[in-house]
Amino acid sequence: MINMSDILETINMIREENLDIRTVTMGISLFDCVSDDVDRLCEKVYDKITRCAERLVPVACEIEKQYGIPIINKRIAVTPVSMIGGACDVDGYIKIAKTLDRAAEALGVNFIGGFGALVQKGTGKSAERLIEAIPEALAVTERVCSSVNVASTKAGVNMDAIAVMSKKIKRLAELTADRDSIGCAKLVVFANVPEDNPFMAGAFHGMGEPETVINVGVSGPGVVASAIRRAGDCSLPELADIIKKTAFKVTRMGQLVAVEASRRLGVARGIVDLSLAPTPAIGDSVARILEEMGVDICGAPGTTAALAMLNDAVKKGGVMATSFVGGLSGAFIPVSEDEGMIAAASSGALSLEKLEAMTAVCSVGLDMIAIPGDTPEDVICGIIADEISIGVANNKTTAVRIIPAVGKKAGDYVEFGGLLGRAPVMPVSPHGCGRFVRRGGTIPAPIQSLKN
Repeated sequence: MINMSDILETINMIREENLDIRTVTMGISLFDCVSDDVDRLCEKVYDKITRCAERLVPVACEIEKQYGIPIINKRIAVTPVSMIGGACDVDGYIKIAKTLDRAAEALGVNFIGGFGALVQKGTGKSAERLIEAIPEALAVTERVCSSVNVASTKAGVNMDAIAVMSKKIKRLAELTADRDSIGCAKLVVFANVPEDNPFMAGAFHGMGEPETVINVGVSGPGVVASAIRRAGDCSLPELADIIKKTAFKVTRMGQLVAVEASRRLGVARGIVDLSLAPTPAIGDSVARILEEMGVDICGAPGTTAALAMLNDAVKKGGVMATSFVGGLSGAFIPVSEDEGMIAAASSGALSLEKLEAMTAVCSVGLDMIAIPGDTPEDVICGIIADEISIGVANNKTTAVRIIPAVGKKAGDYVEFGGLLGRAPVMPVSPHGCGRFVRRGGTIPAPIQSLKN
């Protein structure tokens, strides 16, 4: 039976509380595009992507109109390109990146992910050449996103790969310095990367996935914050219950969109990622949720505990709404994309060190962090290694999307616009770890990896 109060509640969530479907992402396998000739490879890649995703944007728009649910982003994720590049040289990989960008533009999607590699246990020749190509590939394209998985709980931490990625991040920042080093916003370094993540910049189409698949990412920080505000001074168990019930409603909407998109496109239904993904808009902030829970300002003592409770309650509520949970699922804390995080970082309440502590209990990691452009490579390497180690030791996904903003110092701002927002350049410890980094090799997998 249709419940009118439920309908009105959902309408209010959309109109007043920034409820939306953050992304509908189509995953496409490119394994059958492999060719010894890079021009033929690019031709096959372009043809397959544009054929498979031809109706992605129109269908998403149809669903928006029929159900009145905003779908903010339509995206594509492809097989990690290092796996199909074969003997391509660096120039060949840049040509593939341009092909992906051209296909994304033709289809009207905002991002295409998968220009990446999996190097958690070592870096093969193909992956090595792709990583070498990343700075220029992302600098000359608008929509291409890249991710590199450098660690896993099973394999340990590939410190050599992290050191190389630090160099590539610095180089990419320099190549896009005229745009506040925005290229780095399209590059993420992972531990324990999920193969069905619909969110950028880390989305790619995993090896165990169907030929084509639809994955949906939901959002709704404003809805959760409003529910907590209405609850007033209730106990923590009661508060957790309220968050769970709210997350259920948000995820149910994502499940509806996933089912409809899959049916209309005639492709496999994948997962619903039940993350709380913020935006720079007022009222759409994870930081403001934590403050509604009772923390004076995001970054104050108690922030990590509140975030842990929020993340857990979101997952518990979401799994009741769909049997197909995947991706990252939880609460995101990207500084530049969250109005409350921006305010907290600008005031000095939220430091890089506090953010690192928070990542131990949230969904991703150090995300959209701007740091001074003159930060040394070994310091960037250390920041990445610290974050990646949290993921490895805790058997969870963590990631780093960091922007060494060329020409900027602590206290300045980078301006990206749109969902990428703006961020204060955060101070970084002046102390490095060069001698540790230069030891090279792999940090062995933790004892908890031995589960067989």
